[in-house]
Amino acid sequence: MTWTPNTPTIPSTTDLSLLAGARPTPALPFLISVADDAVSERAYLALRRREFVERQGLFTHTDRDDIDDDPRARILVARTPDGSVIGGVRVAPCTPVDLGWWAGSRLVVTAEAGGATAAGVGSALVRAACAFVESAGVLRFDAEIQDRYAPLFTRLGWSDHSAGAVISGRAHRRVRWPIGRIEQLASSTKAMLAGVLAPLAEQRNGLGPEGFRGDDRVPVPGGDLIAACDAIIPSMIERDPEWAGWCSILVNLNDLSAMGARPVGVLDAVAAPTTSQLTRIVRGIASAAQAWRTPVLGGHTQAGVPAALSVTALGRADAPVPAGGGRVGDTVSVIADLGGRWRPGYQGRQWDSTSARSSDELVAMSSIVPALRPAAAKDVSMAGLAGTLGMLAEASGTGAELDVGAVPRPAGAAMGDWLTCFPGFAMLVADRPAAAPAVTAPVTPTPVTAASCGRLTAQPGVRLRWPDGEVTTALTERVTGLGPA
Repeated sequence: MTWTPNTPTIPSTTDLSLLAGARPTPALPFLISVADDAVSERAYLALRRREFVERQGLFTHTDRDDIDDDPRARILVARTPDGSVIGGVRVAPCTPVDLGWWAGSRLVVTAEAGGATAAGVGSALVRAACAFVESAGVLRFDAEIQDRYAPLFTRLGWSDHSAGAVISGRAHRRVRWPIGRIEQLASSTKAMLAGVLAPLAEQRNGLGPEGFRGDDRVPVPGGDLIAACDAIIPSMIERDPEWAGWCSILVNLNDLSAMGARPVGVLDAVAAPTTSQLTRIVRGIASAAQAWRTPVLGGHTQAGVPAALSVTALGRADAPVPAGGGRVGDTVSVIADLGGRWRPGYQGRQWDSTSARSSDELVAMSSIVPALRPAAAKDVSMAGLAGTLGMLAEASGTGAELDVGAVPRPAGAAMGDWLTCFPGFAMLVADRPAAAPAVTAPVTPTPVTAASCGRLTAQPGVRLRWPDGEVTTALTERVTGLGPA
């Protein structure tokens, strides 16, 4: 993307900032991209030396540090049409194992850019760095900047957090870019539920009996029968019919498993424009039902209409596990199958850990929650792990805090993607602290990984705790608005 900034005049100061500028000048076109060649990297390093070592005197001999030697670090450079590098910035993870916490540093613009054009280049580099890290699945993005640049970062939407280091007499500020990925996902998928479902809530036993209200699986009054129902979005059915059929069984049996229920059978409602597409959907349903050893008892099938697919699953549980059974102080654990890979065509959104598993493995995983019988449990849905934790906390009348460094995840998934994707098989359970050790060592031999990684809190919403002790807000309030179950 080529940036041609239209930068307003910034009042002149006695200490001219190359990033802030002093007076408007004709805009200089430039392109920002990742420095993927040695020439660009050397040009960026030379700019840094002239600015931070020679001009400002912040460092004695060199401004290079360990981040420059980190192979994960990325340099973004601004180039003019003739290929000259007129500015750059580096971004890199802050922890040895990338947890989705990155920082930006060594932002520099050449003096030759001059005036308001320099301000435009600096601002564009900051915006480009923010966009780059968000696309890389980052959930926390920090920077430590000189005090005089704080107004620029504030105008660009960064928040000021605290005083930073003083380097060679230059005071610094710690700032943070707000990344709302988790909040946006929850808002787009779940926030409308309370308003839309209000007419059902007014009915007797509407949205489920007390203790189970608002869940997508619920005890049927008068017995031990458990019912769950989920639909697959039409675009997924049209794009990948067999995978849609497989997932329609997967998500419903995950619902039953989270409630501690043993599956009895399923009913399906399937529709498609053509018989060929309809056949492929049913083939996926049949394959999954056979894998989980759960029969399709009946349903409705129709061709010549827009694609649609929903499944109702039936199970039995003598003492169902509620999603709203948690209490303040309970330990939150994740039980997840980390095997598999991103589903082709759904990179960063759907993790396929089930299609290559044997029936024995799938059935064993489905029996974990029934065997553990925690105080509360919920299967991770399209709201992602963080959003689903928000729903469990909301149903329990609590908030939640997640220790990012303790969350189990696949090696091939960025933390931001893992906390917001559909993970195949993953359960969130909450239980009294004394019972938590049993969760991390499930009694049934399975391919899952389990870890205690959070707690339920009195403060509503969901917060992420980082290795440096900082806590950031992932969800500011209730996810669905339905309130405690």
